[in-house]
Amino acid sequence: MTSQTLREARKYEEALEKTIRKEERPEFHLTPRTGWMNDPNGFSWYKGQYHMFYQYYPYESKWGPMHWGHAVSRDLLRWEYLPAALAPDEFYDMGGCFSGSAIELPDGRQLLMYTGVTEESRHCGSRRDSLQTQCVAVGDGVDYEKYEHNPVLDEKDLPEGGSKVDFRDPKIWRRKDGAYCCIVGNRPADGSGQILFYTSEDAFHWKFKNVLVSNFNRFGKMWECPDLFELDGKWVLLTSPQDMLPEGFEYHNGNGTLCLIGDFNEETGVFQEMHSQSIDYGIDFYAPQTVLTPDGRRVMMGWMQNWDSCGIRSPEDPWFGQMSLPRELSVRNNRLYQAPTKELDAMRHNRVEYTGVTVADTVWLEGIKGRKIDLELTIRLGDSQEPYQKFAVRFAQNERYHTSLSFRPRESILKIDRKFSGSRRASIHQRRSLVRTPGDELKLRIILDRFSVEVFVNDGEQVLSATMYTEQAAEGISFFADGTVNLDVVKYDLG
Repeated sequence: MTSQTLREARKYEEALEKTIRKEERPEFHLTPRTGWMNDPNGFSWYKGQYHMFYQYYPYESKWGPMHWGHAVSRDLLRWEYLPAALAPDEFYDMGGCFSGSAIELPDGRQLLMYTGVTEESRHCGSRRDSLQTQCVAVGDGVDYEKYEHNPVLDEKDLPEGGSKVDFRDPKIWRRKDGAYCCIVGNRPADGSGQILFYTSEDAFHWKFKNVLVSNFNRFGKMWECPDLFELDGKWVLLTSPQDMLPEGFEYHNGNGTLCLIGDFNEETGVFQEMHSQSIDYGIDFYAPQTVLTPDGRRVMMGWMQNWDSCGIRSPEDPWFGQMSLPRELSVRNNRLYQAPTKELDAMRHNRVEYTGVTVADTVWLEGIKGRKIDLELTIRLGDSQEPYQKFAVRFAQNERYHTSLSFRPRESILKIDRKFSGSRRASIHQRRSLVRTPGDELKLRIILDRFSVEVFVNDGEQVLSATMYTEQAAEGISFFADGTVNLDVVKYDLG
């Protein structure tokens, strides 16, 4: 039975959605129906379509008591809103229905597993701490009923020293033998992060198995939003650590992203780390979650935002937050690669191509402009005797605004910079990444969608994501070189 809290949220979002024009949203990136969005939740394939739930506060474009928003798609690019799935309406989730995941049960129902947050009084009521537990709800793809015996995991299911305050973001999957597994982010006594591993026969009754991975204060503090899957003969663990320290050109976002590649034994619950890296090297990317598509691809989407730059968009705007492009993952040479899913290719039209353009100052090319485009660049030395010092492409550009992507071959550093994108806040405006240039060639695929840019470097070896709320009339694109660059350009409009 739908609670009054959920009914009110559904009524509100339905009314407010009608006030937001299509042109005020991205074309093919999911935004909240109205109000605030953060982490992707319950990313799944169910009843013939993809389901994406998301952390959601419908009433304002800022963080508030968390609901689960809900949208569905057949291609991961064109989304249809469904009514909000969960609202904070029970004693164990009055502080919010926080991040989690989804799975189809053998009886055909869909199960949502999420973190319920409540508050407990301490010191004679003078201080209150949030208490985090894991809960489930079951439904038909639209309406969900919370389990009468929630929560299914609470403080008694924690290992010794595990925090009941930082215990969140369950990711559930089913093994080939029919048993269920779940990993949850937690904080041990040392204040660092750890991932806990649980098993179940029915997805409702859970047992603690062991600590999957311990941080030991290596990568930030608390590890949020874990995801674990097998890919190309390896096991991949994704997580979003808080309070990270930079290591060279890795982990620059404070609240950042981490990919661990290694081996995992589902029986013993032991994960063996072999390699580590950032997931995204740009400004805006956090809390990614993956789905296995019906044709066997592992596809990831993340919250395309940085917690430290939320002020870049006014809370007076009707929506805040968007998801990244869906990205197909692969592991090559012990590294995570990402590529826009093949579904994006079906949106491409109006091809414009230039080959071997000499760029020795600022160059504008006819037909190369737009804010919903797929732009492929191949950058080579223009003069082998005198290597260029810098190459830059500027986009979302007019006389007043631009966002730029620049490369300095001597340092092999690629930088994204949005300080002239129209932001009225001195927030995070640039990120630098160390990239490879095999054969003195750099390949960039730049995808723009009204309010964002995602840059895929060298066929997905690295990705840099950033949001930008530049006025839409700024659609110019120019190329610049200090020295001489030989440039190939292919542009498609998207939509």
